[in-house]
Amino acid sequence: MFHTPLGIRHAPDVQPGPTACADAALYARATRLIGLGAWACDLATQELSWTECVFALFGLPMDRQVDRREALTFYCEESRETMERLRAHALATGAGFTMDAQIRRADGDLRWMRLTAAVRMAGGHASELYGTKQDVTEEHARWQRLRRMAENDPVTGLANRSLFEMHFLDLPMGDEALDDIGTLVLFDLDSFKQINDRWGHVAGDACLAAFGHRLAAAFPEARMIARIGGDEFAMLLTRTGQIEMPDRTLRRCLPGLLSPVPWGSELLPLGASAGIAQVGGAGQLDPEALFVRADSALYRAKRQGGGAIAAAA
Repeated sequence: MFHTPLGIRHAPDVQPGPTACADAALYARATRLIGLGAWACDLATQELSWTECVFALFGLPMDRQVDRREALTFYCEESRETMERLRAHALATGAGFTMDAQIRRADGDLRWMRLTAAVRMAGGHASELYGTKQDVTEEHARWQRLRRMAENDPVTGLANRSLFEMHFLDLPMGDEALDDIGTLVLFDLDSFKQINDRWGHVAGDACLAAFGHRLAAAFPEARMIARIGGDEFAMLLTRTGQIEMPDRTLRRCLPGLLSPVPWGSELLPLGASAGIAQVGGAGQLDPEALFVRADSALYRAKRQGGGAIAAAA
């Protein structure tokens, strides 16, 4: 049944038949199964009406008196701002809306809620907003897992090549997302095939993971660190926050990045070469051209031997 905390609007005193009661009970069980509740807001009084599932979604008892002002406090800030903007548009145009909002329940638990809203008109004016609220937290969790699988490397946890291309390499010249990019560093692990051949691919994965974790810890300010190939990594650094030349920073951090990796009773040797390309002068950044410069520098570093760093001209 609907709960109206600021006053109850009584239905006519009509006794429903057994079929109607059975249908209502079935509907109630089905909506509880999927966490779907109904709601309404009387625009003249701001009186709220919630069904049982909405109270459960917010973690509130059925006898709790809740007005709209308090209900808004359960919405996380970004979701609250979006919902208020959509609500104002709905009242102005008569068009409904659907959105997924993040809320913090009364017990502090964060949940995702799918909110649908429609406008009831009376005398040419909006008189009521009504719709449904459904708990979609598990759906969001599944989506996040799929997204991580699609965008993150499973061995290192870093971004994968697809994400690197999407957020850098495939961007057109002049894209505002490139404005603060200052340096691209490409890494290639030295003698990685020998590690796989001698200790196996699981040991090789341990080296990849160790290098990725160390790189992320050494450069927490990096815009992105990605594994872009079998033993290849890319790191994007921004212009801001660089207090020394990137090659100097890298040389200073290199011993920690390349310390041996524990593997049972053994220590696996870890080496890497790096090519650095900095964005120079004014003008629009060409991501592909910067990548080619860094890749050429990496090739020169590999020719110099293990642990070498080369900067692009």
